[in-house]
Amino acid sequence: MVDPLIPPFLPVALAALLLPFLGRRAGHALGALASAAVVPYVWLTDAGTHLEVPLFGFRAVLYNVDGFSTLMGLIFGFIAAVAVVYSYYSDADSIQTAFALSYVAASLGAVFGGDWLTLIFFWELMAVTSTLLVWYYGGRAVRAGFRYALLHGVGGTLLLGAVIWHYVAVGSFLFSAAEGGMAGPVAPLLAAVGIGVNVGFVGLHAWLPDTYPRPHIAASVFLCVFTTKTGVYGMYRAFPDGHVAVAYMGGIMAVFGATFALFQNDMRRLLSYHIQSQVGYMVAGVGIGTALGQAGAMAHVFNHILYKGLLFMTAGVVIYRTGKESLKKLGGLGREMPITAVSFAVAALSIAGFPGFNGFVSKGIVISASHYEFPAGPLAIGDFHTLELLLLIGGVGTFLSFIKFGYYAFLHGEYDGSVADANRGQAVAMVGVAALCVFYGLVDGALFAILPFDVTSDAAVGHVYETYTVDHVVEGVALAVIGLVGFVLIKKPLSKVGRVPDVDSLYNPAALYGTRALVVGVTELYAAADRAVVGLARRSTEAVTQPRAAVAEATGSEPDSMRAGIGTSVVLVTLVAVAVLFVLLI
Repeated sequence: MVDPLIPPFLPVALAALLLPFLGRRAGHALGALASAAVVPYVWLTDAGTHLEVPLFGFRAVLYNVDGFSTLMGLIFGFIAAVAVVYSYYSDADSIQTAFALSYVAASLGAVFGGDWLTLIFFWELMAVTSTLLVWYYGGRAVRAGFRYALLHGVGGTLLLGAVIWHYVAVGSFLFSAAEGGMAGPVAPLLAAVGIGVNVGFVGLHAWLPDTYPRPHIAASVFLCVFTTKTGVYGMYRAFPDGHVAVAYMGGIMAVFGATFALFQNDMRRLLSYHIQSQVGYMVAGVGIGTALGQAGAMAHVFNHILYKGLLFMTAGVVIYRTGKESLKKLGGLGREMPITAVSFAVAALSIAGFPGFNGFVSKGIVISASHYEFPAGPLAIGDFHTLELLLLIGGVGTFLSFIKFGYYAFLHGEYDGSVADANRGQAVAMVGVAALCVFYGLVDGALFAILPFDVTSDAAVGHVYETYTVDHVVEGVALAVIGLVGFVLIKKPLSKVGRVPDVDSLYNPAALYGTRALVVGVTELYAAADRAVVGLARRSTEAVTQPRAAVAEATGSEPDSMRAGIGTSVVLVTLVAVAVLFVLLI
């Protein structure tokens, strides 16, 4: 074991700063090495190690090592190194990769922070760096990045409010100061909504499919990993004992995301909706709150980063070679791009939870926890509990979506022209990740060894988990068969479905026109007030300097009634002036 000298985010941040000045090849090599070095560094550090420093006058822990942060550091470091290699071979320039590595560094800072102050600091830095990564590509990514920044700014502000409420209640930012997570009645609610933006709670999720299809293909590989998974980690820190509402939200996310993914033809938009769906399993595991549920959530974080990164890489290669993003414009690429097609198949079977692939293992843990360690709920059917049913329905939707993706991209029809497969670097990145998806699916003990709780020990979990039981394998195969049959039945009507509106089709125009109406309304109000004040000032001046003319104009009276008219005019002017000033002041 080694003693930590510096937090893991520092070498990655340093590489991000140096990368643009080293030349493209040397800079990317440094970025890949700095990211990869995080893996052994974290693995060889003892649990319980922490590095305490003063931050803004408070006690803060920049490097806190436990089972949860270690798992996050291992997979973050590995996938960042792979993504840097993929970026280099996908023609990403040095500045873009520098922004991406700064995003990685901020994410590492967040998951290794041992207190809420450190976490919120890196949380906001993560939002800034990811926005810069999106914006750098230009074009349609600029407006999407603006909406992304705005929504994450709101989420971060709510989380900051939760942290302040928590500090007032506990008197410390340290996680160890409160065993039950966020303290008090207000902080948990603010934290749930604030973190809910990052994890894609239904209604707060539209930034995912809006943003991730827009930037460079290599940027999407980074984006699909860090924000949502850091959000899951933050959700665990806020609710270490779980919460029933969080668990059910996870189940709803699993169904909602898979359903909307099925309607998509843009490849990266489809994959983005499935981030929400798959993160739903993680959120459900956190919400269940037991050791088995939390272990399942973290196992699914680990596995999802592998197969989701691989899916974005395969989609990126298709875009890189064809220049087309819509499934309607593709077809028959399996014969032209066999390496990409096989890599996609492995990732698709993994995300769908087919036996023999890593998603089958981690999904199984969460579903087992939903059955054995969570209430049956209001919509239980037979031996299936409500949350369990939601997760299983989400699984069917996942099979449907990826059968559609694979069919239209790689199997259906013939592509017009010849297309080269992935280049050497892209192929190495994809095949390496695909091999791990299979490895962790077949050798489940390797995954169990890095989880925060031993799911095979009855001393650690309430229900011992076993991956390859007959019932579990039958369940996985049955979901696949239902998905395959379902796709055959809905393929024709599904092909006629246009773009299905999401919640952003409501709140984007509402925000635009609402803001415009507010600005115009305030401007016109002040303009009207200005005209009224100027008019009153003019009349007051005339009443004093030319009393006879002013009274005659205001009252239409003859000169012999001027005295009474002057008095009436002065009173009216005074009352109106006071009223206008009162309106302006409030």
